[in-house]
Amino acid sequence: MNAPAVPPDRLSKPLWRQVLALALPALAQQYLHLVVQLSDQYLAGRFELPDPQQRTGYLSALNTAGYLYWFVSSYTVLVSVGSTALVARFVGAGNWPLAKHATGQAVVLAAVFGVLGAAAALVGLPDLIDALQLHGAAARVCVEFLTPLAALLVFQITESACAACLAGAGDTRTGLKVLGLVAVLNVPLAWGLCFGIGPWAGLGFVGIALGTGLSHVIGCVTLLVILARGRSGLKLHLANLVPDFPLIRRLLWVSVPAAVDSLSAAFCQLWFLSIVNRLGDTAAAAHGIALRWEALGFLSGAAFGTAAMTLVGQNLGAREPARAARCGWAAFAIGGAVMSGMGLLFLLFARPMFRVFCPDPHLSGIVETGAPALRLIACAMPALASQIVFTAALRGAGDARVPVLFSWCGFLGVRIPLAYLLTAPRVDLGALGVVPGADMGLFGAWIAMCTDLWVRGAFFAVRFASGKWKTVEV
Repeated sequence: MNAPAVPPDRLSKPLWRQVLALALPALAQQYLHLVVQLSDQYLAGRFELPDPQQRTGYLSALNTAGYLYWFVSSYTVLVSVGSTALVARFVGAGNWPLAKHATGQAVVLAAVFGVLGAAAALVGLPDLIDALQLHGAAARVCVEFLTPLAALLVFQITESACAACLAGAGDTRTGLKVLGLVAVLNVPLAWGLCFGIGPWAGLGFVGIALGTGLSHVIGCVTLLVILARGRSGLKLHLANLVPDFPLIRRLLWVSVPAAVDSLSAAFCQLWFLSIVNRLGDTAAAAHGIALRWEALGFLSGAAFGTAAMTLVGQNLGAREPARAARCGWAAFAIGGAVMSGMGLLFLLFARPMFRVFCPDPHLSGIVETGAPALRLIACAMPALASQIVFTAALRGAGDARVPVLFSWCGFLGVRIPLAYLLTAPRVDLGALGVVPGADMGLFGAWIAMCTDLWVRGAFFAVRFASGKWKTVEV
């Protein structure tokens, strides 16, 4: 089952149509993933407890769990970025046998990293959550929630790798359909396992996570079956699952720097979360809900980043670097416009958006704390678009090393220091003494986050504009 290198009709289409053809299915896919997260948040907000105030602790636990679950997405970069970049290069060059072989090697890597990640998570979860300043009942609930997700991690990583290979071949529709299945299954599975069915009382809070994990198992198996039968020029053969270490090295040559970038960002995000958690359960819960809604913008950028990564990789494979650059700028322009529109929604409807997850009057403090932060992030949407889309475009070109430095500068030089200074009444610098802080609570933390986004957004735009990525070999 072969297909032309880069379909001629695609080359003849205007760039904006090429971008939208890839980005819109990916956008719908990202939003379906968000539906899974929001449905989990919705169930948590309505989880009945003897003391309504305990629900704040549950929401705080779900926020921390959400951060750690997001860490999984960063971990999958160890496989997904190299898969998309290499498959796109091979497809652009018309080398379909190598594209199929790279797909098989991506599945092998996903299985290996999935097993290793699951083992590490199951052993280290309690200590990690304690380090994130979550204690007591909230910490216990968080560990219980994440345990089934950790146990089933290999399926989610393999699902991501399969979708990444298809995206490299220019097929984002199949991933959309499969994740649609995952989202449709997640709601009844999570609800039934949480609250029970008929005389069965259910598993409680942990049932939400188990339902999510099982829906990803089904998504993974579905994608493997699809690739085994052949789709979009890619087909899994048993021969392609035999480890090919030179090709695996090529995959990792792109993926490892990208994963270092994503994982170091994830670690810094967890550091940032520990600062927020010190502000108490109300601030932590408000932070988590604000991030859920902010994902409307973030995931839009990720979809256009997928388009940029695929088009840049395919055009470089076809030896069209100038066209690759135009594709990257087109993806940023359209993605930035969409994300700015999302920012307008945050400005206008922050309070109603919070009340969706905080209908109980006892949770009004979460609304009052979180709504200003959600409005603030609207101002950073253009910068966030630059950071996300150009990061993906550079990864599609195989330029994944220099961007790591940008992430470190943004987090370690801007976000973390500012977060300490703006959230606390005073900051202990050890031998340097104590300096006064702004004591702005959660709002101060989000000021630090927005400042970081503008710094990194500028760095990535300048790097892409330099054109140095056009000569990177993968």
